[in-house]
Amino acid sequence: MVDHVQSLARGLAVIRAFSAAEPELTLSQVARITGLTRAAARRFLLTLADLGYVRSDGRLFALTPRVLELGYAYLSSLSLPEVADPHLERLAAEVRESASVAVLDGADVVYVARVATARIMRVSISIGTRFPAYCTSMGRVLLAALSAGEFDDYLERAEPRRLTSRTIVLPAALRAEVARVRAQGWAMVDQELEEGLRSIAAPVRDRSGRTVAAVNVSTHASRTSLQQVRRDLLPPLLATAARIEADLAALSVARA
Repeated sequence: MVDHVQSLARGLAVIRAFSAAEPELTLSQVARITGLTRAAARRFLLTLADLGYVRSDGRLFALTPRVLELGYAYLSSLSLPEVADPHLERLAAEVRESASVAVLDGADVVYVARVATARIMRVSISIGTRFPAYCTSMGRVLLAALSAGEFDDYLERAEPRRLTSRTIVLPAALRAEVARVRAQGWAMVDQELEEGLRSIAAPVRDRSGRTVAAVNVSTHASRTSLQQVRRDLLPPLLATAARIEADLAALSVARA
């Protein structure tokens, strides 16, 4: 390959030689793991040491925290959907249900990331799909993060209407439900957006604790009871939210 820079590839191979299992390596070990000669391995290690990516006590070599800059350069280029996608894939594979991330935009939630395992709604959901916040699990999580004044403004704009026989539309009932979501830290909606659709959602917070998005799992009522949703879907959902938050925190540090 004409454009392949072999020295760069070898330098990265030296960095990858270190691991949690072997955080410190001798020159001979680096040469063996990378397939380089001892002389070449020594040149790369000394160059990395000059650049501050490697330290040595004269016999053993180890990476320095400066290596994290390489990862931060990648993280700083990511958006929320790109951060969330691999976690949604893991969640969907674990629970075998569709998983999504949405943000609040006016009176609606807008899907910004999604991994679908099966179509369980009449409407096909894709990135950019919008639904009323008041009758969706992600919407209620996001509404629960609003201040009292912001929620009042939302209710004035939203004009809730009954989409199914179960849809909560009375302002007082919505206030009570959102307060419950705020207290427990997650929301479950049972067939309020569409008959047969159940979903559960959790907040995704930034490093300051501000809710910036919501993540959910949706399932069909015919195969998953409310008890099963709480027992089987809630724990992995909360774990996924925590992992997304951890990546967002790292991203925030990278951009600081």
